[in-house]
Amino acid sequence: MQYLSTDLSPRERYKILTSFVLPRPIAWVTTKSESGVINAAPFSFFNVLGEDPPLCVFAINLRPDGRVKDTLVNIRHSNAFVVHITDEPLAQAMHETGGDFPPEVSEPDHLGLKLAPSHMIGVPRLADAPFAMECKTWQLIDVNGDRVLVLGEGLAFHIRDELWDSEKMRVEMELFHPVGRMFADRYCRTNDRMDFPPANGLG
Repeated sequence: MQYLSTDLSPRERYKILTSFVLPRPIAWVTTKSESGVINAAPFSFFNVLGEDPPLCVFAINLRPDGRVKDTLVNIRHSNAFVVHITDEPLAQAMHETGGDFPPEVSEPDHLGLKLAPSHMIGVPRLADAPFAMECKTWQLIDVNGDRVLVLGEGLAFHIRDELWDSEKMRVEMELFHPVGRMFADRYCRTNDRMDFPPANGLG
């Protein structure tokens, strides 16, 4: 079975991509509005792009009715945001922040999520997240007028203490249980893992 991209509608392309590019990491992003309201929202077209500089990217599309999402409005105002990775204990709360909240309502306040101050930017972070990366905007790329790619440069990293061996610079995988996005409202656990010996190639 095969399709040409040009023969498909955007919705059909979305269905194919989100059905097979799995699982996708989730950026749980906090931003701050001009009036001081703290917003939190998840984005699953997301990944990191490198370490020098430490860049991440996530995509923000328009709402179905054409409105610009609060996250993008806030980033355009402040050029700052925090990207969090969520784990199983926080997965339900992360999912709930994806609802359509009005701009004057803070998702963390509404859901009882604890906030902590950031070190380098004025946007607070979610205190209980296993990992948080304070970011400044590196670049905004408009895509067809209905989606913006947000590239952020990581300025500071916050890691839950028990998850990190600071001497070996290694994550304690038996304690870290991030969740991934599948499609629709489906998510996956990452507890079932496999290891292989180093690949030797032909040499």
